[in-house]
Amino acid sequence: MTTDEPDVRPARAPRVHRFTSALRWSGSTAGGYRDYSRAHHVTLPPTDTRLTVTADAAFRGDAALPNPEQLLLAAAASCQLLSFLALAAVAGVDVLSYSDEAEAEMPVTREAMRITRIVLRPHIEVAEGTDTERVVAMVHQGHDECFIANTLNAEVVVEPTVQFPIAFR
Repeated sequence: MTTDEPDVRPARAPRVHRFTSALRWSGSTAGGYRDYSRAHHVTLPPTDTRLTVTADAAFRGDAALPNPEQLLLAAAASCQLLSFLALAAVAGVDVLSYSDEAEAEMPVTREAMRITRIVLRPHIEVAEGTDTERVVAMVHQGHDECFIANTLNAEVVVEPTVQFPIAFR
């Protein structure tokens, strides 16, 4: 039976993943810009993970502690890794190791400062006989599917290298 009436069923609401963090700082800014502590604590419920975070040393933070810019970079690199590994596992590609030496650029300008470019340099070791071009394609597909990269306004560049274990070279 056909009808000319429009389908009026309510659209199904998309599933939404929610993430939380809690942040705590205490101190005093009474001494001015030079004197207050930039150190603060971030927790990531439901875990008990507690990070002490500060500003970059250029902004009077403690260089021995992570800063928000580094955490953003780490999130981009980690998301790339996890997206790629999921694709490789589904495709039956045996990845043996993955490392990344990532970099973020934040030019000092008169406008509002922001990270403008992130370069991920995954170094991937795969089982002998693996099609390395296929692996590189999966890296780029992983980038396209990476939640963090899709969220960022900065350019995210992925420059992978793929190799076989040393014993096979």
